[in-house]
Amino acid sequence: MADALRVGIAGLGTVGASVARVLAEKSAELTRQCGRPISVTAVSARDASKDRGVDLSGSTWFVDPVKLAAYAEIDVFVELIGGDEGPAKASVKAALEAGRHVVTANKALLAKHGVALAEIAEKNGVLLNYEAAVAGGIPVIKTMREALAGNSVSRVFGILNGTCNYILTRMEAEGLSFEACLADAQRLGYAEADPTFDIEGNDTAHKLSILTALAFGTKIAASDIYLEGISNISQADIQAAADLGYRIKLLGVAQRTESGIEQRVHPTMVPTASVIAQVHGVTNAVAIETDILGELLLSGPGAGGNATASAVVGDIADIAKSRPGFQHGPVFGWPAKQLKPYKKAQMRSHAGGYFIRLSVQDRTGVFAAIAKRMADNDISLESIVQRSTEAKDRKTVILVTHETTEAAVRKATDGITKDGHLIDKPQVIRIERAA
Repeated sequence: MADALRVGIAGLGTVGASVARVLAEKSAELTRQCGRPISVTAVSARDASKDRGVDLSGSTWFVDPVKLAAYAEIDVFVELIGGDEGPAKASVKAALEAGRHVVTANKALLAKHGVALAEIAEKNGVLLNYEAAVAGGIPVIKTMREALAGNSVSRVFGILNGTCNYILTRMEAEGLSFEACLADAQRLGYAEADPTFDIEGNDTAHKLSILTALAFGTKIAASDIYLEGISNISQADIQAAADLGYRIKLLGVAQRTESGIEQRVHPTMVPTASVIAQVHGVTNAVAIETDILGELLLSGPGAGGNATASAVVGDIADIAKSRPGFQHGPVFGWPAKQLKPYKKAQMRSHAGGYFIRLSVQDRTGVFAAIAKRMADNDISLESIVQRSTEAKDRKTVILVTHETTEAAVRKATDGITKDGHLIDKPQVIRIERAA
């Protein structure tokens, strides 16, 4: 049997402790599957005395993760610190430069420095594995890097943030406000004390940028993603969507177009009968559209200690199965130096059109003015519904358009606003064809 694979873990929070525990509890199974033992040789954390529910007394302790990364007695450096700079970046870079394989769950680090780190890994002939960085326990990275060899991807999209999906699920199921659902998510530990990164779409954007690089061979460009969060979604939107046969989800979407690669994160209406509309709570889902296989949908736990630890352990096991002299595949499917510069596409027309909700003054001529603005911008309407509200001086107008462009919709709603008929800001939600 081959010598043990020696692992160093930096960061012993919920995920790091779970990884150490799984490696200990599943030692026999992993040895059988990998053909060699896996041992946690060293760890890095600030407090060595803290009870983490796993015996780490046989491991060498480091306060500085950079020193752990350069430690000669490890073969694999596992980074579970978090953050896109500081100790996380410095330790991963040091490990790769020292010829150590790296496993990370750090989406923010990869979204900002992934290409540069991939170049170091490929130069030194070591692996940089990151399954846990996108969609938790769902094996989407392995699927895109390995299982879809030969396929050309045209679109990848999905529910990539459990916090947002939990909030939207509760809003629909229980008729609660966004604020009430967010507060409950925080109480249950599904949302941070400062939830901005999740609810405004930034977390989803980081994950999407990594999937985009894998799908289309472009450099990671998280800062070029069109971004909208869910904080402006109201019960009026949830109820109108249901009446029209849709459900609202926060989706990350990347697709190839004639003008470049389009990346966007925003609330989206998907048909209630679609598979992705049935993904509830903190569950994640990723759909991949290809020329050979067709459409593939992967769904499962997107966060949490066990889900993330499972992905990390899977990455470690893959390294344990590899042998000296084996030529590793590129980190992002293409050699890092061959990744193309990201060419941002114009926001294009979307199959299924747009949902537009307008709160308007209840007076003569409003309907006609709205219809004229739509016609002036070549927007064809699938339906237009007027609803009374509790307030006698206002009405709600709901429009569903046929396929049209982002620019046309924005120009039309700007025109309606200038006409002086609106009471509140227009609500515009894209309607997406979905798995």
